[in-house]
Amino acid sequence: MTAPVNPTANPALSTTANEPDSEIVLDLKNVTIHDDVADNELVKGVSFTLRRGGVLGIVGESGSGKSLTCRAILGILPKHIEVSGGSIDLLGRDVSSLTLKEWTGLRGTNIAAVFQDPGSYLNPSIRVGKQVQEVLRVKQHLGRRESRLRTLELFEAVRLNDPAYVYQQYTHELSGGMLQRVLIAAAIALEPDVLIADEATTALDVTVQAEILDLLGELKARTGLSLIVVSHDLAVVAQLCDEVLVMKDGAVVEQGLTRDILYAPKHEYAKLLIAEHEQYGLERYLDSAVPEPEQQELDYA
Repeated sequence: MTAPVNPTANPALSTTANEPDSEIVLDLKNVTIHDDVADNELVKGVSFTLRRGGVLGIVGESGSGKSLTCRAILGILPKHIEVSGGSIDLLGRDVSSLTLKEWTGLRGTNIAAVFQDPGSYLNPSIRVGKQVQEVLRVKQHLGRRESRLRTLELFEAVRLNDPAYVYQQYTHELSGGMLQRVLIAAAIALEPDVLIADEATTALDVTVQAEILDLLGELKARTGLSLIVVSHDLAVVAQLCDEVLVMKDGAVVEQGLTRDILYAPKHEYAKLLIAEHEQYGLERYLDSAVPEPEQQELDYA
Protein backbone atom coordinates (compact mmCIF):
# COMPACT_ATOMS: atom_id res chain seq x y z
CA MET A 1 0.00 0.00 0.00
CA THR A 2 1.16 3.54 -0.67
CA ALA A 3 2.82 5.18 2.29
CA PRO A 4 0.45 7.45 4.23
CA VAL A 5 0.38 11.11 3.29
CA ASN A 6 1.55 13.45 6.02
CA PRO A 7 -1.43 15.66 6.94
CA THR A 8 0.95 18.56 7.51
CA ALA A 9 2.39 18.25 4.03
CA ASN A 10 1.97 21.18 1.72
CA PRO A 11 -1.23 20.64 -0.29
CA ALA A 12 -1.45 24.29 -1.26
CA LEU A 13 1.66 23.85 -3.42
CA SER A 14 0.05 20.98 -5.35
CA THR A 15 0.64 21.40 -9.08
CA THR A 16 -2.14 18.98 -10.00
CA ALA A 17 -4.97 21.11 -8.66
CA ASN A 18 -3.74 24.39 -10.10
CA GLU A 19 -2.28 23.15 -13.37
CA PRO A 20 -4.24 24.89 -16.19
CA ASP A 21 -4.14 21.79 -18.38
CA SER A 22 -5.46 19.45 -15.65
CA GLU A 23 -8.79 17.89 -16.48
CA ILE A 24 -11.78 19.78 -15.11
CA VAL A 25 -14.04 17.32 -13.28
CA LEU A 26 -16.56 19.76 -11.81
CA ASP A 27 -17.50 23.25 -12.91
CA LEU A 28 -20.15 25.42 -11.26
CA LYS A 29 -21.22 28.63 -12.96
CA ASN A 30 -23.41 31.16 -11.19
CA VAL A 31 -25.50 28.52 -9.38
CA THR A 32 -28.54 29.76 -7.49
CA ILE A 33 -30.74 27.63 -5.22
CA HIS A 34 -34.30 28.63 -4.42
CA ASP A 35 -36.75 27.61 -1.69
CA ASP A 36 -40.14 27.40 -3.41
CA VAL A 37 -42.11 27.28 -0.15
CA ALA A 38 -40.52 30.33 1.47
CA ASP A 39 -39.93 31.97 -1.93
CA ASN A 40 -36.40 32.72 -0.87
CA GLU A 41 -33.06 32.46 -2.64
CA LEU A 42 -30.79 30.36 -0.43
CA VAL A 43 -27.64 30.21 -2.57
CA LYS A 44 -26.71 33.15 -4.76
CA GLY A 45 -24.44 32.75 -7.75
CA VAL A 46 -21.81 30.23 -6.64
CA SER A 47 -19.05 29.54 -9.17
CA PHE A 48 -15.92 27.41 -8.94
CA THR A 49 -13.84 24.90 -10.90
CA LEU A 50 -12.45 21.65 -9.50
CA ARG A 51 -9.68 19.87 -11.39
CA ARG A 52 -8.66 16.22 -11.15
CA GLY A 53 -6.66 15.64 -8.00
CA GLY A 54 -7.60 19.02 -6.56
CA VAL A 55 -8.97 19.68 -3.08
CA LEU A 56 -11.44 22.52 -2.60
CA GLY A 57 -12.49 23.68 0.85
CA ILE A 58 -15.84 25.36 1.48
CA VAL A 59 -16.09 27.19 4.79
CA GLY A 60 -18.65 29.33 6.53
CA GLU A 61 -20.98 29.34 9.50
CA SER A 62 -24.18 27.27 9.69
CA GLY A 63 -26.74 28.51 7.18
CA SER A 64 -24.12 29.95 4.85
CA GLY A 65 -25.20 27.67 1.99
CA LYS A 66 -22.15 25.42 1.83
CA SER A 67 -23.98 22.13 2.44
CA LEU A 68 -26.89 23.13 0.18
CA THR A 69 -24.41 23.79 -2.61
CA CYS A 70 -22.95 20.31 -2.18
CA ARG A 71 -26.39 18.70 -2.05
CA ALA A 72 -27.21 20.42 -5.33
CA ILE A 73 -24.02 18.96 -6.82
CA LEU A 74 -25.12 15.52 -5.56
CA GLY A 75 -28.71 15.93 -6.75
CA ILE A 76 -30.18 15.41 -3.27
CA LEU A 77 -31.90 18.72 -2.54
CA PRO A 78 -35.26 18.54 -0.69
CA LYS A 79 -38.30 18.56 -2.99
CA HIS A 80 -39.25 22.17 -2.33
CA ILE A 81 -35.69 23.41 -2.90
CA GLU A 82 -34.29 23.53 -6.42
CA VAL A 83 -31.44 24.80 -8.57
CA SER A 84 -33.05 27.87 -10.10
CA GLY A 85 -30.16 29.21 -12.16
CA GLY A 86 -26.68 28.57 -13.45
CA SER A 87 -25.08 25.25 -14.36
CA ILE A 88 -23.40 22.32 -12.60
CA ASP A 89 -21.10 20.52 -15.01
CA LEU A 90 -19.81 17.12 -13.88
CA LEU A 91 -17.31 15.53 -16.27
CA GLY A 92 -18.69 17.51 -19.18
CA ARG A 93 -22.36 16.94 -18.40
CA ASP A 94 -24.78 19.49 -16.95
CA VAL A 95 -26.37 17.66 -14.01
CA SER A 96 -28.48 20.50 -12.60
CA SER A 97 -31.69 19.14 -14.13
CA LEU A 98 -31.13 15.37 -14.28
CA THR A 99 -33.97 12.98 -13.52
CA LEU A 100 -33.87 10.62 -10.53
CA LYS A 101 -33.09 7.70 -12.84
CA GLU A 102 -30.21 9.59 -14.46
CA TRP A 103 -28.80 10.49 -11.04
CA THR A 104 -28.88 6.84 -9.97
CA GLY A 105 -26.36 6.07 -12.69
CA LEU A 106 -24.01 8.89 -11.67
CA ARG A 107 -24.09 8.77 -7.89
CA GLY A 108 -21.41 6.49 -6.54
CA THR A 109 -19.90 5.94 -9.97
CA ASN A 110 -18.83 9.51 -10.80
CA ILE A 111 -19.49 11.35 -7.56
CA ALA A 112 -19.89 10.23 -3.96
CA ALA A 113 -20.09 11.73 -0.49
CA VAL A 114 -19.40 11.13 3.19
CA PHE A 115 -21.24 13.06 5.87
CA GLN A 116 -20.93 14.05 9.51
CA ASP A 117 -22.89 11.17 11.07
CA PRO A 118 -21.95 7.91 9.30
CA GLY A 119 -24.36 5.92 11.48
CA SER A 120 -27.29 7.69 9.82
CA TYR A 121 -26.24 6.39 6.40
CA LEU A 122 -25.65 2.76 7.42
CA ASN A 123 -28.38 0.23 8.16
CA PRO A 124 -28.08 -0.85 11.83
CA SER A 125 -29.74 -4.23 11.13
CA ILE A 126 -27.25 -5.34 8.44
CA ARG A 127 -23.57 -6.14 8.97
CA VAL A 128 -21.44 -3.28 7.66
CA GLY A 129 -19.45 -5.53 5.33
CA LYS A 130 -22.63 -6.75 3.66
CA GLN A 131 -23.70 -3.17 3.03
CA VAL A 132 -20.50 -2.27 1.19
CA GLN A 133 -20.60 -5.63 -0.61
CA GLU A 134 -24.12 -4.88 -1.85
CA VAL A 135 -22.93 -1.65 -3.47
CA LEU A 136 -20.42 -3.67 -5.50
CA ARG A 137 -22.92 -6.38 -6.40
CA VAL A 138 -25.58 -3.93 -7.60
CA LYS A 139 -23.39 -1.36 -9.33
CA GLN A 140 -20.55 -3.53 -10.67
CA HIS A 141 -22.46 -6.82 -10.93
CA LEU A 142 -19.77 -8.69 -9.00
CA GLY A 143 -20.44 -12.19 -7.69
CA ARG A 144 -20.78 -12.97 -3.98
CA ARG A 145 -17.20 -14.15 -3.47
CA GLU A 146 -15.57 -11.45 -5.59
CA SER A 147 -17.58 -8.65 -3.99
CA ARG A 148 -16.67 -9.91 -0.50
CA LEU A 149 -12.97 -10.00 -1.34
CA ARG A 150 -13.20 -6.51 -2.82
CA THR A 151 -14.96 -5.25 0.32
CA LEU A 152 -12.13 -6.62 2.48
CA GLU A 153 -9.60 -4.88 0.21
CA LEU A 154 -11.50 -1.60 0.62
CA PHE A 155 -11.55 -2.00 4.39
CA GLU A 156 -7.80 -2.49 4.32
CA ALA A 157 -7.39 0.54 2.05
CA VAL A 158 -9.19 2.77 4.58
CA ARG A 159 -6.96 1.41 7.35
CA LEU A 160 -9.45 -0.67 9.28
CA ASN A 161 -7.60 -3.14 11.47
CA ASP A 162 -8.70 -6.75 10.93
CA PRO A 163 -11.03 -6.19 7.93
CA ALA A 164 -12.57 -9.66 8.27
CA TYR A 165 -13.62 -8.86 11.84
CA VAL A 166 -15.06 -5.45 10.92
CA TYR A 167 -16.94 -7.03 7.99
CA GLN A 168 -19.04 -9.04 10.45
CA GLN A 169 -19.90 -6.17 12.78
CA TYR A 170 -23.07 -4.10 13.10
CA THR A 171 -22.97 -0.31 13.37
CA HIS A 172 -23.48 -0.26 17.15
CA GLU A 173 -20.38 -2.42 17.58
CA LEU A 174 -18.03 0.07 15.90
CA SER A 175 -16.64 3.44 16.99
CA GLY A 176 -17.41 6.68 15.18
CA GLY A 177 -14.00 6.68 13.51
CA MET A 178 -14.44 3.10 12.32
CA LEU A 179 -17.92 3.86 10.96
CA GLN A 180 -16.54 6.85 9.08
CA ARG A 181 -13.91 4.59 7.51
CA VAL A 182 -16.62 2.11 6.50
CA LEU A 183 -18.59 4.94 4.89
CA ILE A 184 -15.48 6.14 3.04
CA ALA A 185 -14.92 2.55 1.83
CA ALA A 186 -18.47 2.48 0.46
CA ALA A 187 -18.01 5.91 -1.12
CA ILE A 188 -14.83 4.95 -2.99
CA ALA A 189 -15.95 1.42 -3.86
CA LEU A 190 -16.91 2.42 -7.41
CA GLU A 191 -13.86 4.66 -7.85
CA PRO A 192 -15.69 7.99 -8.26
CA ASP A 193 -14.03 11.03 -9.77
CA VAL A 194 -15.26 13.41 -7.05
CA LEU A 195 -15.75 12.83 -3.32
CA ILE A 196 -17.56 15.35 -1.15
CA ALA A 197 -16.69 15.26 2.56
CA ASP A 198 -19.38 17.31 4.28
CA GLU A 199 -18.26 17.94 7.87
CA ALA A 200 -16.95 14.36 7.78
CA THR A 201 -14.61 14.82 10.75
CA THR A 202 -16.68 17.16 12.91
CA ALA A 203 -18.01 14.57 15.37
CA LEU A 204 -14.63 12.83 15.82
CA ASP A 205 -12.00 13.48 18.45
CA VAL A 206 -8.82 15.26 17.39
CA THR A 207 -6.69 12.15 16.98
CA VAL A 208 -9.25 10.28 14.87
CA GLN A 209 -9.94 13.45 12.86
CA ALA A 210 -6.25 13.67 11.96
CA GLU A 211 -6.28 10.03 10.87
CA ILE A 212 -9.32 10.55 8.61
CA LEU A 213 -7.76 13.66 7.04
CA ASP A 214 -4.56 11.71 6.47
CA LEU A 215 -6.59 8.92 4.86
CA LEU A 216 -8.36 11.34 2.50
CA GLY A 217 -4.98 12.81 1.56
CA GLU A 218 -3.64 9.35 0.81
CA LEU A 219 -6.63 8.44 -1.35
CA LYS A 220 -6.22 11.66 -3.30
CA ALA A 221 -2.51 11.03 -3.88
CA ARG A 222 -2.96 7.38 -4.81
CA THR A 223 -6.06 7.53 -7.02
CA GLY A 224 -6.23 11.10 -8.37
CA LEU A 225 -9.51 11.58 -6.52
CA SER A 226 -10.83 15.16 -6.46
CA LEU A 227 -12.16 16.33 -3.11
CA ILE A 228 -14.59 18.93 -1.85
CA VAL A 229 -14.15 19.41 1.89
CA VAL A 230 -16.98 21.23 3.66
CA SER A 231 -16.01 22.36 7.14
CA HIS A 232 -16.43 25.11 9.69
CA ASP A 233 -12.94 24.22 10.95
CA LEU A 234 -10.19 26.22 9.23
CA ALA A 235 -7.54 23.88 10.63
CA VAL A 236 -9.04 21.10 8.48
CA VAL A 237 -8.88 23.38 5.45
CA ALA A 238 -5.28 24.37 6.20
CA GLN A 239 -4.20 20.73 6.31
CA LEU A 240 -5.94 19.39 3.23
CA CYS A 241 -7.15 22.00 0.75
CA ASP A 242 -5.54 23.65 -2.28
CA GLU A 243 -8.24 26.29 -2.68
CA VAL A 244 -10.95 27.76 -0.45
CA LEU A 245 -14.41 29.25 -0.88
CA VAL A 246 -15.69 31.37 2.00
CA MET A 247 -19.49 31.54 2.09
CA LYS A 248 -21.82 33.84 4.00
CA ASP A 249 -25.60 34.16 3.68
CA GLY A 250 -25.65 31.98 0.56
CA ALA A 251 -22.97 33.88 -1.35
CA VAL A 252 -19.25 33.42 -1.90
CA VAL A 253 -17.54 36.39 -0.28
CA GLU A 254 -13.97 35.29 -1.01
CA GLN A 255 -12.22 32.49 -2.88
CA GLY A 256 -8.69 31.63 -3.92
CA LEU A 257 -5.61 29.64 -2.93
CA THR A 258 -5.59 28.40 0.66
CA ARG A 259 -2.31 30.11 1.49
CA ASP A 260 -3.58 33.46 0.16
CA ILE A 261 -6.89 33.46 1.99
CA LEU A 262 -5.66 32.10 5.32
CA TYR A 263 -2.65 34.43 5.44
CA ALA A 264 -4.06 37.52 3.75
CA PRO A 265 -7.88 37.53 3.71
CA LYS A 266 -9.51 40.53 2.07
CA HIS A 267 -13.16 40.25 3.09
CA GLU A 268 -14.10 41.28 6.62
CA TYR A 269 -16.03 38.04 7.21
CA ALA A 270 -13.03 35.92 6.19
CA LYS A 271 -10.83 37.98 8.52
CA LEU A 272 -13.32 37.38 11.35
CA LEU A 273 -13.38 33.61 10.76
CA ILE A 274 -9.60 33.42 10.88
CA ALA A 275 -9.35 35.65 13.94
CA GLU A 276 -11.83 33.41 15.78
CA HIS A 277 -9.87 30.29 14.89
CA GLU A 278 -6.51 31.74 15.89
CA GLN A 279 -7.38 31.39 19.56
CA TYR A 280 -7.76 27.62 19.01
CA GLY A 281 -4.30 27.22 17.54
CA LEU A 282 -4.91 27.77 13.82
CA GLU A 283 -1.47 29.36 13.49
CA ARG A 284 0.07 25.96 14.32
CA TYR A 285 -1.51 24.52 11.17
CA LEU A 286 -0.72 27.58 9.09
CA ASP A 287 2.96 27.43 9.98
CA SER A 288 3.27 23.72 9.13
CA ALA A 289 0.80 23.22 6.29
CA VAL A 290 0.51 26.45 4.33
CA PRO A 291 3.64 28.51 3.66
CA GLU A 292 3.19 32.23 4.10
CA PRO A 293 3.38 34.22 0.86
CA GLU A 294 6.74 35.96 0.65
CA GLN A 295 6.95 39.59 1.76
CA GLN A 296 3.32 39.66 2.85
CA GLU A 297 2.26 40.81 6.30
CA LEU A 298 -0.73 39.57 8.25
CA ASP A 299 -3.47 42.09 8.74
CA TYR A 300 -6.62 40.92 10.51
CA ALA A 301 -7.58 44.34 11.78
